[in-house]
Amino acid sequence: MTSSASAPPTGGTTATAAARPREPRLTVAPGPHIADRSLTTQRMMADVLLALLPLVAVAIAQFRQYALFQIAVATSAAVIAEWVFARMRGRPATLWDGSAAVTGLILALSLPATAPWYSGAVGAIVAIGVGKAMFGGLGQNLFNPAMVGRAFAMIAFPAALGATAYVNPTLGLDALSGATPLTALKMSGNVTPVLPLVLGMTNGAIGETSALASILGGLYLCARRTASWEIPAGSIAALLIATGLPALVRGVSGWSPLHDLCAGAFLYGAFFIATDPVTSPLTPNGKWIFGIGYGLLVLMIRRLSGYPEGVMFAVLIMNALVPLINRATIPVPVGGPVPSPK
Repeated sequence: MTSSASAPPTGGTTATAAARPREPRLTVAPGPHIADRSLTTQRMMADVLLALLPLVAVAIAQFRQYALFQIAVATSAAVIAEWVFARMRGRPATLWDGSAAVTGLILALSLPATAPWYSGAVGAIVAIGVGKAMFGGLGQNLFNPAMVGRAFAMIAFPAALGATAYVNPTLGLDALSGATPLTALKMSGNVTPVLPLVLGMTNGAIGETSALASILGGLYLCARRTASWEIPAGSIAALLIATGLPALVRGVSGWSPLHDLCAGAFLYGAFFIATDPVTSPLTPNGKWIFGIGYGLLVLMIRRLSGYPEGVMFAVLIMNALVPLINRATIPVPVGGPVPSPK
C-alpha cells in the first residue's frame, strides 16, 4: 500500500519547495481586526432616516403643509449643496450614501414651522459647505453639520428663528398660536402639562414637540447599534439627577424633572444629534462623559441664559471637546499600559 506522502519527488524544484519549512505569516496592522462589513455609511444613514419617520409624522400631523415645506427646502438644499461642493473640489458626489439627506432633515426638524424658505436653504448650504466640506468631507468634520447650519441661520436671521418666530396665530393652526413650553415658562412662568409634551400637542420646532416620537426613533437607532446608547443614557441620567435632587429638597411645584426631560429638543438632540458617530467620542467612557456633559449644558443654558433652549449650543460645545475626551479616556491595553521608552 502506497501513499502520496511516501512517493519520491518527481522534480528538484518540487522537492526543494516541499522540504523548505513553512514560515508563519505575520500581518501587523492597527485594530480593529474584526469588523462588521454590513455597517456601511449607507445603512447607517438609512437607519437614521427610518428612525426620524415618527418625528416627521408628528410634525406633519401638527404643522401640516408648513412642516412639509421646511423638510422639502432644507433636504433639497443639502443634497444640491453636497453635489456642488463635491464638484468644486473635484471629487465624486456621494449622494447615495444618504448623509446629505440626513443633515438636511435633521436641520429641517430643528426649525420653526413658519421659518422663511431662505433660512432653511442657507442653513443647509452652510451645514454642508462649512460644517462638512471645509473639514474634508464625510467623516472628517469636527462639529455636527446640521447644528453648524442651524447656528448660522439663527445668527443670520434672528427674527425668523427666535422665540417670537414660533408664535403666529394668523395662520389658522392652534399649534402656532402660542409660545413654546420653554418660552412660556421662562417669560411668564406658565407650566405646560406633561401629556401634551409627550404626544407632541404643543408649539416648537417641527421635530421637537413629541418626546414619545423621539424615544421610539432613538430606541430603534440604539437597537440597530447605529447610535451609541451610552450618550442618550448619560444625558438623560444627568438631566434627571440634576433636576431631581433639588426637587427632592424643595418639592415639586409645577415644573418637574419630567417636564425638563420631555420639553423642547432635549430628547431629539440626545438621540439624533449628540449620537453622530463622527462628532462624538470613540471610547465607551468618553461617550458617557459626552452624554453627561450634553445633559448638564442643556440644563445650564435653559436656567442661566436668556435662551429658553440650549440643545444646539450644548452639542457644539461638546463637539469641540471630543478630541480632549478621546485622549483622556484611551482604554488601557491588555497587560497594562505600554512602557514609555527611556
